[in-house]
Amino acid sequence: MTRNLDITLLRTFVAVADRASMTAAANVLHLTQSAVSQQVARLEDVAGALFIRGGRTLRLTSDGERFLAKARRLITLNDELWADMAQGPIDGLVRLGAPYDLVGTWLPPILKAFSQACPNVDITLICLSSTELLTAIQDGVIDLALIEEPVGKSAGECLTIDRLVWVGAKGGSAYLKTPLPVSMVTQTCAFRPVVLRALSECNLAWRTLFESGSIDATRATVRADLAVTVWLASTVPNDLNILPHGENLPKLPSFAINLHLANGRPSRAVDELIQQIRHRLGAPMLADPAAW
Repeated sequence: MTRNLDITLLRTFVAVADRASMTAAANVLHLTQSAVSQQVARLEDVAGALFIRGGRTLRLTSDGERFLAKARRLITLNDELWADMAQGPIDGLVRLGAPYDLVGTWLPPILKAFSQACPNVDITLICLSSTELLTAIQDGVIDLALIEEPVGKSAGECLTIDRLVWVGAKGGSAYLKTPLPVSMVTQTCAFRPVVLRALSECNLAWRTLFESGSIDATRATVRADLAVTVWLASTVPNDLNILPHGENLPKLPSFAINLHLANGRPSRAVDELIQQIRHRLGAPMLADPAAW
Protein backbone atom coordinates (compact mmCIF):
# COMPACT_ATOMS: atom_id res chain seq x y z
CA MET A 1 0.00 0.00 0.00
CA THR A 2 1.39 3.42 -1.00
CA ARG A 3 2.14 5.77 1.88
CA ASN A 4 2.66 9.53 1.62
CA LEU A 5 5.01 11.73 3.61
CA ASP A 6 3.74 15.02 5.04
CA ILE A 7 5.75 17.89 3.52
CA THR A 8 5.10 19.97 6.65
CA LEU A 9 6.88 17.37 8.75
CA LEU A 10 9.78 17.35 6.31
CA ARG A 11 10.10 21.13 6.49
CA THR A 12 10.21 20.96 10.27
CA PHE A 13 12.81 18.19 10.19
CA VAL A 14 15.06 20.17 7.80
CA ALA A 15 14.72 23.32 9.91
CA VAL A 16 15.74 21.43 13.06
CA ALA A 17 18.61 19.67 11.26
CA ASP A 18 19.95 22.94 9.84
CA ARG A 19 19.97 24.64 13.24
CA ALA A 20 20.63 21.62 15.52
CA SER A 21 17.98 23.00 17.84
CA MET A 22 14.22 22.61 18.32
CA THR A 23 14.02 26.11 19.79
CA ALA A 24 15.84 27.80 16.89
CA ALA A 25 13.72 25.90 14.36
CA ALA A 26 10.55 26.91 16.20
CA ASN A 27 11.53 30.59 15.94
CA VAL A 28 12.10 30.31 12.19
CA LEU A 29 8.90 28.32 11.58
CA HIS A 30 6.81 30.55 13.89
CA LEU A 31 5.75 27.53 15.94
CA THR A 32 6.05 26.60 19.58
CA GLN A 33 8.91 24.34 20.60
CA SER A 34 6.32 21.77 21.66
CA ALA A 35 4.74 21.78 18.19
CA VAL A 36 8.13 21.29 16.53
CA SER A 37 8.96 18.43 18.90
CA GLN A 38 5.63 16.74 18.16
CA GLN A 39 6.12 17.04 14.41
CA VAL A 40 9.62 15.55 14.59
CA ALA A 41 8.26 12.72 16.76
CA ARG A 42 5.53 12.00 14.17
CA LEU A 43 8.13 11.80 11.43
CA GLU A 44 10.38 9.54 13.50
CA ASP A 45 7.43 7.21 14.08
CA VAL A 46 7.52 6.56 10.34
CA ALA A 47 11.20 7.01 9.46
CA GLY A 48 12.94 5.82 12.63
CA ALA A 49 15.34 7.76 14.84
CA LEU A 50 16.62 10.83 13.00
CA PHE A 51 18.32 12.74 15.85
CA ILE A 52 20.69 11.91 18.67
CA ARG A 53 19.44 13.77 21.70
CA GLY A 54 21.75 14.89 24.47
CA GLY A 55 23.60 18.07 25.33
CA ARG A 56 22.62 21.50 24.10
CA THR A 57 22.47 20.65 20.40
CA LEU A 58 20.90 17.89 18.34
CA ARG A 59 22.94 15.66 16.06
CA LEU A 60 21.68 13.65 13.12
CA THR A 61 21.85 9.88 13.24
CA SER A 62 23.34 8.10 10.22
CA ASP A 63 19.77 7.49 9.01
CA GLY A 64 18.99 11.15 9.63
CA GLU A 65 21.92 12.28 7.49
CA ARG A 66 20.72 10.16 4.56
CA PHE A 67 17.13 11.27 5.11
CA LEU A 68 18.07 14.97 5.11
CA ALA A 69 19.30 15.15 1.50
CA LYS A 70 16.19 13.38 0.19
CA ALA A 71 13.91 15.53 2.35
CA ARG A 72 15.45 18.65 0.80
CA ARG A 73 14.79 17.30 -2.70
CA LEU A 74 11.16 16.52 -1.90
CA ILE A 75 10.59 19.98 -0.45
CA THR A 76 12.22 21.64 -3.45
CA LEU A 77 10.12 19.64 -5.91
CA ASN A 78 6.95 20.37 -3.95
CA ASP A 79 7.69 24.11 -3.99
CA GLU A 80 8.51 24.07 -7.69
CA LEU A 81 5.21 22.38 -8.52
CA TRP A 82 3.20 24.81 -6.41
CA ALA A 83 5.00 27.80 -7.90
CA ASP A 84 4.37 26.60 -11.46
CA MET A 85 0.68 25.96 -10.78
CA ALA A 86 0.06 29.15 -8.85
CA GLN A 87 2.16 31.75 -10.61
CA GLY A 88 3.46 30.41 -13.89
CA PRO A 89 7.09 30.45 -15.06
CA ILE A 90 9.68 32.34 -13.00
CA ASP A 91 11.45 35.25 -14.68
CA GLY A 92 13.45 38.33 -13.73
CA LEU A 93 17.02 39.01 -12.64
CA VAL A 94 19.08 37.56 -9.78
CA ARG A 95 22.31 39.21 -8.62
CA LEU A 96 24.47 36.54 -6.94
CA GLY A 97 27.71 37.25 -5.13
CA ALA A 98 30.46 34.73 -4.39
CA PRO A 99 34.14 34.78 -3.41
CA TYR A 100 36.66 33.87 -6.08
CA ASP A 101 37.49 30.38 -4.77
CA LEU A 102 33.86 29.19 -4.83
CA VAL A 103 33.14 30.35 -8.37
CA GLY A 104 35.12 27.60 -10.08
CA THR A 105 34.27 24.80 -7.65
CA TRP A 106 30.91 25.08 -5.91
CA LEU A 107 28.91 27.28 -8.25
CA PRO A 108 28.87 25.45 -11.61
CA PRO A 109 26.46 22.64 -10.58
CA ILE A 110 24.25 25.14 -8.73
CA LEU A 111 24.03 27.54 -11.66
CA LYS A 112 23.43 24.70 -14.13
CA ALA A 113 20.54 23.29 -12.09
CA PHE A 114 19.08 26.78 -11.60
CA SER A 115 19.25 27.66 -15.29
CA GLN A 116 17.50 24.40 -16.17
CA ALA A 117 14.75 25.02 -13.60
CA CYS A 118 14.36 28.73 -14.47
CA PRO A 119 15.43 29.31 -18.08
CA ASN A 120 13.73 32.74 -18.15
CA VAL A 121 15.80 34.16 -15.28
CA ASP A 122 18.95 36.17 -15.96
CA ILE A 123 21.83 35.79 -13.49
CA THR A 124 24.44 38.44 -12.76
CA LEU A 125 27.43 36.92 -10.96
CA ILE A 126 29.54 39.29 -8.85
CA CYS A 127 32.92 37.96 -7.67
CA LEU A 128 34.42 39.77 -4.68
CA SER A 129 36.11 38.90 -1.41
CA SER A 130 33.77 37.88 1.42
CA THR A 131 34.40 41.19 3.20
CA GLU A 132 33.38 43.13 0.10
CA LEU A 133 30.36 40.89 -0.46
CA LEU A 134 29.05 41.69 3.03
CA THR A 135 29.15 45.39 2.17
CA ALA A 136 27.44 44.75 -1.18
CA ILE A 137 24.63 42.83 0.56
CA GLN A 138 24.13 45.59 3.12
CA ASP A 139 24.05 48.21 0.36
CA GLY A 140 21.52 46.21 -1.69
CA VAL A 141 23.90 45.90 -4.65
CA ILE A 142 23.34 42.13 -4.77
CA ASP A 143 20.37 39.95 -3.84
CA LEU A 144 22.19 37.06 -2.16
CA ALA A 145 25.74 35.90 -1.56
CA LEU A 146 27.80 32.93 -0.44
CA ILE A 147 30.19 34.32 2.16
CA GLU A 148 33.10 32.67 3.95
CA GLU A 149 33.22 33.54 7.64
CA PRO A 150 34.77 32.17 10.84
CA VAL A 151 32.56 29.56 12.47
CA GLY A 152 30.22 31.14 14.97
CA LYS A 153 27.62 33.86 15.16
CA SER A 154 26.64 35.26 11.77
CA ALA A 155 23.77 37.20 10.24
CA GLY A 156 23.64 34.58 7.49
CA GLU A 157 22.46 30.99 7.28
CA CYS A 158 25.25 28.45 7.74
CA LEU A 159 25.21 26.10 4.74
CA THR A 160 28.28 24.04 5.60
CA ILE A 161 31.60 24.12 7.43
CA ASP A 162 34.88 23.29 5.73
CA ARG A 163 38.53 22.97 6.81
CA LEU A 164 40.91 25.82 6.06
CA VAL A 165 44.13 24.20 4.85
CA TRP A 166 47.61 25.07 3.65
CA VAL A 167 48.16 24.39 -0.05
CA GLY A 168 51.42 23.91 -1.94
CA ALA A 169 52.87 22.49 -5.13
CA LYS A 170 53.11 18.72 -5.49
CA GLY A 171 56.59 17.76 -4.33
CA GLY A 172 57.27 21.41 -3.53
CA SER A 173 59.44 22.92 -0.82
CA ALA A 174 58.12 26.48 -0.52
CA TYR A 175 56.63 25.61 2.89
CA LEU A 176 60.17 24.95 4.21
CA LYS A 177 61.49 28.43 3.36
CA THR A 178 62.18 31.13 5.94
CA PRO A 179 60.50 33.53 5.92
CA LEU A 180 57.48 31.56 4.73
CA PRO A 181 56.29 32.90 1.32
CA VAL A 182 52.50 33.23 1.44
CA SER A 183 50.40 34.06 -1.63
CA MET A 184 46.99 35.62 -0.96
CA VAL A 185 44.37 36.57 -3.50
CA THR A 186 43.64 40.00 -2.02
CA GLN A 187 44.21 42.06 1.12
CA THR A 188 40.48 41.84 1.88
CA CYS A 189 40.49 38.01 1.78
CA ALA A 190 38.44 36.60 4.67
CA PHE A 191 41.21 34.10 5.46
CA ARG A 192 43.99 36.69 5.74
CA PRO A 193 43.48 37.86 9.38
CA VAL A 194 43.15 34.25 10.58
CA VAL A 195 46.27 33.12 8.72
CA LEU A 196 48.41 36.02 9.87
CA ARG A 197 47.26 35.56 13.47
CA ALA A 198 48.12 31.84 13.34
CA LEU A 199 51.59 32.63 11.98
CA SER A 200 52.14 35.30 14.62
CA GLU A 201 51.05 33.04 17.49
CA CYS A 202 53.59 30.42 16.34
CA ASN A 203 56.33 33.05 15.93
CA LEU A 204 56.81 32.06 12.29
CA ALA A 205 58.45 34.59 9.98
CA TRP A 206 56.47 35.15 6.78
CA ARG A 207 56.24 37.44 3.78
CA THR A 208 53.47 38.12 1.32
CA LEU A 209 54.69 37.15 -2.10
CA PHE A 210 51.78 38.00 -4.34
CA GLU A 211 48.44 39.78 -4.06
CA SER A 212 46.62 40.43 -7.32
CA GLY A 213 42.90 39.91 -6.77
CA SER A 214 43.13 36.96 -9.16
CA ILE A 215 42.83 33.42 -7.86
CA ASP A 216 44.33 32.17 -11.15
CA ALA A 217 47.48 34.17 -10.48
CA THR A 218 47.68 32.85 -6.93
CA ARG A 219 47.22 29.29 -8.19
CA ALA A 220 50.02 29.79 -10.74
CA THR A 221 52.35 31.11 -8.03
CA VAL A 222 51.71 28.08 -5.86
CA ARG A 223 52.08 25.64 -8.77
CA ALA A 224 55.49 27.15 -9.50
CA ASP A 225 56.47 26.42 -5.87
CA LEU A 226 57.12 30.09 -5.22
CA ALA A 227 54.75 30.23 -2.28
CA VAL A 228 52.04 28.48 -0.29
CA THR A 229 48.47 29.64 0.11
CA VAL A 230 45.36 28.79 2.13
CA TRP A 231 42.04 27.57 0.75
CA LEU A 232 39.05 25.60 1.87
CA ALA A 233 39.76 21.89 1.55
CA SER A 234 36.87 21.36 -0.86
CA THR A 235 38.25 23.93 -3.31
CA VAL A 236 41.82 22.60 -3.64
CA PRO A 237 42.51 21.47 -7.26
CA ASN A 238 43.91 18.02 -7.93
CA ASP A 239 47.25 19.32 -9.17
CA LEU A 240 48.09 20.91 -5.80
CA ASN A 241 48.69 19.34 -2.39
CA ILE A 242 47.06 19.93 0.97
CA LEU A 243 50.02 20.40 3.31
CA PRO A 244 49.98 18.99 6.85
CA HIS A 245 50.26 21.52 9.66
CA GLY A 246 53.20 21.10 11.98
CA GLU A 247 56.55 22.76 12.72
CA ASN A 248 56.56 24.91 9.59
CA LEU A 249 52.83 25.52 9.19
CA PRO A 250 50.42 26.35 12.03
CA LYS A 251 47.05 24.64 12.36
CA LEU A 252 44.19 26.65 10.87
CA PRO A 253 40.55 26.81 12.01
CA SER A 254 37.51 25.72 10.02
CA PHE A 255 35.41 28.26 8.15
CA ALA A 256 31.67 28.47 7.57
CA ILE A 257 30.10 29.15 4.20
CA ASN A 258 27.05 31.25 4.97
CA LEU A 259 24.15 32.39 2.82
CA HIS A 260 23.36 36.11 3.18
CA LEU A 261 20.30 37.85 1.75
CA ALA A 262 19.61 41.50 1.05
CA ASN A 263 16.95 43.21 3.15
CA GLY A 264 13.37 42.92 1.96
CA ARG A 265 11.27 40.10 0.63
CA PRO A 266 13.19 38.04 -1.95
CA SER A 267 11.71 37.59 -5.42
CA ARG A 268 10.52 34.21 -6.68
CA ALA A 269 13.70 33.93 -8.72
CA VAL A 270 15.87 34.55 -5.65
CA ASP A 271 13.79 32.06 -3.64
CA GLU A 272 14.34 29.41 -6.31
CA LEU A 273 18.10 30.00 -6.35
CA ILE A 274 18.17 29.74 -2.55
CA GLN A 275 16.46 26.35 -2.79
CA GLN A 276 18.96 25.16 -5.40
CA ILE A 277 21.89 26.28 -3.22
CA ARG A 278 20.51 24.53 -0.15
CA HIS A 279 19.80 21.37 -2.12
CA ARG A 280 23.19 21.20 -3.81
CA LEU A 281 25.23 21.99 -0.73
CA GLY A 282 23.45 19.23 1.17
CA ALA A 283 24.26 16.60 -1.46
CA PRO A 284 27.12 14.08 -1.22
CA MET A 285 28.71 15.52 -4.39
CA LEU A 286 30.07 18.37 -2.28
CA ALA A 287 32.76 16.09 -0.90
CA ASP A 288 34.48 15.78 -4.28
CA PRO A 289 34.36 19.06 -6.24
CA ALA A 290 36.90 17.70 -8.74
CA ALA A 291 34.20 15.36 -10.03
CA TRP A 292 32.00 18.28 -11.04
